[in-house]
Amino acid sequence: MRVRIASTKATQKITKAMQMVAASKLRRAQTAAEAARPYADKMSAVISNIAGAAAGSPGAPTLLAGTGRDQVHLLLVCTGERGLSGAFNSSIVRLARERAQALMAQGKDVKFFCVGRKGYDQLRRLFDKQIVEHLDLRSVRQLGFVNAEDIAKKVLARFENGEFDVCTLFYSRFRSVIAQIPTAQQIIPLVVEEGAAASTTSYEYEPEEDEILTRLLPRNLAVQIFRALLENNASFYGAQMSAMDNATRNAGEMIRKQTLVYNRTRQAQITKELIEIISGAEAV
Repeated sequence: MRVRIASTKATQKITKAMQMVAASKLRRAQTAAEAARPYADKMSAVISNIAGAAAGSPGAPTLLAGTGRDQVHLLLVCTGERGLSGAFNSSIVRLARERAQALMAQGKDVKFFCVGRKGYDQLRRLFDKQIVEHLDLRSVRQLGFVNAEDIAKKVLARFENGEFDVCTLFYSRFRSVIAQIPTAQQIIPLVVEEGAAASTTSYEYEPEEDEILTRLLPRNLAVQIFRALLENNASFYGAQMSAMDNATRNAGEMIRKQTLVYNRTRQAQITKELIEIISGAEAV
């Protein structure tokens, strides 16, 4: 029991240390995620407005108009590189898995692009042959826009080669330390907001709308992926902080119960020895 109590105390120290590390990294990750939201939202609003003006144009970019088909779907699944974060990784994978199974039930072809080791490890158990690419970011100490650009270029290259028709991005949106929301966002072709498409305000664009969209849409793809990576990073540290706090509390409760059992066992042993001594003395 002494060894077991000592082992539980050592585990409690580790979980407490991990909780403190996650809390220190969460502040910076949360600030970065919240700072990226206004830019990404405004970028989407501007493109939606221009796309609404260019609706029906024969020269509209394929990133906006699509290929005209809906047969092959690419699921871009972004998860963490490490575990010990509760249901953070599993919730994203579950959402992607459910979407894949629903699409395959409709006769669609599904492919996976995995960003993050944990998502790849879980998805390859069921969809090993459907994973077309896996990107590991363990060597990246601080996420930057260049990482999102690299992913966007790989996705665009596959789209231009005709490997898929629709691309959906999966990530976890950070709300608070105890709330991370698994999110699915279609990024190819871009979903135009109805309000922007139906806007009655008239704008004149220079250069033409199609030319603006040709340059903005690839940029927007990288921006949305970058936002997803930052949201994931903040969600991971929030989930890990919450999970390690629960683990620390559970370890404390386990130590209390083990100590109680140890004291009762020790007291019973002492009582037994006293009875044996007294019985022996009376026999003499």
